[in-house]
Amino acid sequence: MIKVIIVEDQEFTRTGLVSIIDADDNFESVGAFPDCESMLEEIEELQPDVMIMDIGLPGISGIEGIKKVKELSPKVNIVVLTIHEESNKVFEALVAGASGYLMKTTPPEEILLSLKDAVEGGSPMNSHIANKVVNLLRSVSDKNEENKILLSERENEVLTDLSKGLGYKQISANLFISIHTVRYHIRNIYDKLHVGSQSEAVATAIKRGLI
Repeated sequence: MIKVIIVEDQEFTRTGLVSIIDADDNFESVGAFPDCESMLEEIEELQPDVMIMDIGLPGISGIEGIKKVKELSPKVNIVVLTIHEESNKVFEALVAGASGYLMKTTPPEEILLSLKDAVEGGSPMNSHIANKVVNLLRSVSDKNEENKILLSERENEVLTDLSKGLGYKQISANLFISIHTVRYHIRNIYDKLHVGSQSEAVATAIKRGLI
């Protein structure tokens, strides 16, 4: 059972998300909040596996909320669900620690698949949003030789698949290696890039011109 918290200020949307989640036997909504302040008071007690976070919230913004959640509960996966598709918003959310980024027009079944993907180590986002992120990062890419980091051919393949938002299972199938081996390569990538999360690894790699 995947435990989910929702942070959404629009009551209609919030209750709709609760209904979608609780209708699936693989998920359980353990908390639904209209703002980050009330959520942060309870997150450590609720111990969710994944969180749905809006960006445009009253009080503490979704971006700041993501940072605070990661400080209190680093293992919580956060999927942004919002109407904002500006490149800077997407980038800020991922750098803050979000695992994925979806638009509110995303169909319910895709939201559930994305939550599961995030818990399994993926970075769910549609191709439109993914392209925005890649283009933004490449526009400020620093490819100076002194900043180059040497990754193995397999590590580059794994990192490229991570940048596409693929989960561990998909990477394993694509590269014909075990999930254990995928995790081994990802740990090495994190060590070489001096990062602690998938979104940081992808952002750092693109900035350095590695992918």
